[in-house]
Amino acid sequence: MTTPSSPARPVLLGQNQYGKAENRVVRITREGTTHHIKDLNVSVALSGDMDDVHYSGSNANVLPTDTTKNTVFAFAKEHGIESAEQFGIHLARHFVTSQEPIHRARICIEEYTWERIEGTGADGEEIKHSFVRQGQETRLTQITFDGESWEVVSGLKDLTVLNSTNSEFWGYVKDKYTTLPETHDRMLATEVSARWRFNWTDGEQTAPDWNASYEQTKRHMLRAFAETYSLSLQQTLYEMGARIIENRAEIDEVRFSLPNKHHFLVDLEPFGLKNDTADGAVYFAADRPYGLIEATVLRDGAEARIPADLTNL
Repeated sequence: MTTPSSPARPVLLGQNQYGKAENRVVRITREGTTHHIKDLNVSVALSGDMDDVHYSGSNANVLPTDTTKNTVFAFAKEHGIESAEQFGIHLARHFVTSQEPIHRARICIEEYTWERIEGTGADGEEIKHSFVRQGQETRLTQITFDGESWEVVSGLKDLTVLNSTNSEFWGYVKDKYTTLPETHDRMLATEVSARWRFNWTDGEQTAPDWNASYEQTKRHMLRAFAETYSLSLQQTLYEMGARIIENRAEIDEVRFSLPNKHHFLVDLEPFGLKNDTADGAVYFAADRPYGLIEATVLRDGAEARIPADLTNL
């Protein structure tokens, strides 16, 4: 058999991982007639001593992906789901500490939130078991553990926000291809995709309150978006990140990807109508092409670790 180091085959295995992706887990907790719901999409990626399975097909070090799927569901029952972060930490620790060939585990989780539907049953009691899924955003987290240190990167996607005024865009570079007119009163809208990295890396340290941290981080992000008089989406992005860093001591880095959801004034002159922002305007909401603004905001002295491309994070 030809070995990887054989001169006849100068090929080496690079980075590799395996696991079960997108395990949909719904956990219902009952407190009498009051029910609580957690709805997660969990992906597991494991890496370690996996040379043999690639070179010779030996599965001696391979924990089946079906087993990782079963573990996700069993842990939801055994440990519950306090938060996406805590659930991911339980899983990552288990895979690395229970399987000697596994040196690193990465757990990626999407969380879908639900709110209660108010109502009264036939017995006159308040209904506490009916829910409607919220569509505001999807909560995210990625847990990485190598047996010694942790990295927790949380965030959100699909959070659409809009300012109907207090936004301008002028003074930009112009060349022979520029047709965009300057504006001192425009609509600013974007769909926020954000990730933030916690400075909690030692399992012996007290972990942040993951749920409270998420809610407060989102709150500061939205407040900064609303309160910033924007001369550019880049300026707004920076203020959103800065507000988080300044107010959340557990976070050292924030990465944003902000598509500019353009709203263009409709030309109504052919119909004898003046479409002026001063008295209420009509806009065309364009879905593409769109400007895409991306940047990282860091605590002074911190290292940038969140990838520039958020596609697979």
